[in-house]
Amino acid sequence: MTKEKTQLKEFLEAISVLQWVLSFLFLGLACIILMVYLMFTSLWPLPTLYFIWMVNDWQTPERGGRRTAFVRKWKVWFQFREYFPIKLVKTADLSPNKNYILGSHPHGIMCFGAFACFSTESCGFAETFPGMKSTLAILAGLFKIPLFREYLMRAGLCPVSKPSLVHLLSKSGKGNAVVIVVGGAAESLASSPGINRVVMKQRKGFVRTALEHGADLVPVYSFGENELFQQVIFSDDSLGRRLQDLFKSIMGFAPCLFVGERFALLPFRKPVTTVVGSPISVPKCVTPTEEQVDHYHTLYMEALAKLFHEHKVSCGLSESHKLEII
Repeated sequence: MTKEKTQLKEFLEAISVLQWVLSFLFLGLACIILMVYLMFTSLWPLPTLYFIWMVNDWQTPERGGRRTAFVRKWKVWFQFREYFPIKLVKTADLSPNKNYILGSHPHGIMCFGAFACFSTESCGFAETFPGMKSTLAILAGLFKIPLFREYLMRAGLCPVSKPSLVHLLSKSGKGNAVVIVVGGAAESLASSPGINRVVMKQRKGFVRTALEHGADLVPVYSFGENELFQQVIFSDDSLGRRLQDLFKSIMGFAPCLFVGERFALLPFRKPVTTVVGSPISVPKCVTPTEEQVDHYHTLYMEALAKLFHEHKVSCGLSESHKLEII
C-alpha cells in the first residue's frame, strides 16, 4: 500500500517545483534586470567588475563549466522528484570506458524528466550507471546571461554548442553521458496530453557529432512528460503559430501558452518515467559521410521507436498508443 502524503509534504513538494518553474521562466530575465539596475546605483562597481570578469570567463561554459555536487544534491531536488514522481529506468549498462550521446525525448514544456534525472542526483543516475557522469546540454544563449550562467554551470549544465560537445566528448576523459534534447523548441510546441510526437527526422547533427568522436548513441524517452501541462496548440497557418516561430528563430526557444494545476504554473501531478535505452555502437569517423550519418540516424530512430513500444504499457500508456516521428 502507498503511504499517503501529509499536507506539509505536499506543500514542500509544490514549493520545490514552483521555485524551479519560476526559475525556468523568469530567473534569467530577473538577473539581467538586476545587473542593469545596479549599474545606475551607487553599487555600480559590483556589476562592472562582474562584467569584466565575465568577459575573461566567457569560454568556461564550453570547457566543461563549474559543476558542483553541492548544487546537484540539494534537498529541494528530492522534493521536486517526489512531486510527480519522476523515476529513472535503466535497460542496459553504460560502460565508463566510453562516451555517449543520450538523445532525450520528448522536450515537453520544461524538460522535467531530463532535468531531474541528468542535472540533479535526485533520481540516482550515478548509482544506476556507476562511473558515468551525466551532462545536460541546453540552449547556448542562456550562458550569456550574467549571474544566471553561474547557477546553470554549478548544476552541471553545458551549452549545446559544437565547442562544448567537442570538449565533453574528447577532452574530458571517458564515462561522459552528454544528454541532448533533440527536438528542442520545435518539439515543445507539439507538447500536449495524449500526444507522443518527437521532432527528429531532420535532426542529424547529434549523429554526426557522435560519429566524429566515436560516442555511442543512446535513446531516452520520458513517458508522461507531455501530460504535465495543457497547451494551446496553434495550427501551422495561424497568426499565433507564425509569431511563435518568429520568436523561436530570434531567441532560440518558443513561447508556449500553457496551463497547469494550481496557479496555472504548477504542473499536474503525473508520474514521469525516464527510460534509458540500450547503446547503439558508433565507430569513430573524423569526417563522416552523409550516408554514414543517415545510416546511424535511421538506426537511432528505429531504436527509439522500439524503446517506446517496449515500455509504453508499463509506463502508463495503452497498447494502442503510437510514437509519431516528424
